[in-house]
Amino acid sequence: MSPPSDAATGSAESVPFSSIGYVLSRASVTMSALASRHCMVELGITATQAAVVHLLATSPAVTAADLARAYGMDASAATRLISRLEQRGLLSRQRGGQDRRVVRIALTAQGHALADGVPDCFMHVRDKLVAGFAPDELASLREMLRRILTNAEEAAARPMPAVAPKGP
Repeated sequence: MSPPSDAATGSAESVPFSSIGYVLSRASVTMSALASRHCMVELGITATQAAVVHLLATSPAVTAADLARAYGMDASAATRLISRLEQRGLLSRQRGGQDRRVVRIALTAQGHALADGVPDCFMHVRDKLVAGFAPDELASLREMLRRILTNAEEAAARPMPAVAPKGP
């Protein structure tokens, strides 16, 4: 039996794989799982932890709120992530000089040493994902994904219109 066709395109692809949202989400989840598995083997930390270590290595004076915003997580998830990395000796919390309420997060020497391996870990995964793509295809893909991201961010910034509830 052949897969159902997509009415909009007439393709014989399976319906979930014809949905851009489904394919993007599935690619993201699969890429994250592969990156976490590889980072765990190579660095002993998850991909999310590796991304945070890399951010701290390249962006001084980061707060928990900065991390939460950068990775789209709530403050409590950022705090738990910071605590796990702190327990591993990869980062430390430092009180702000002028405003003691502000807590900045910084890598320790061990964290900096680990951060050196993060780009290679992510590039290894990226290379697996884009194997077989021509350079012009990669450039087109990158540009289209940036446009999708820009459109999504602009849509998220606009207020949602009120919708009347359906039903009796």
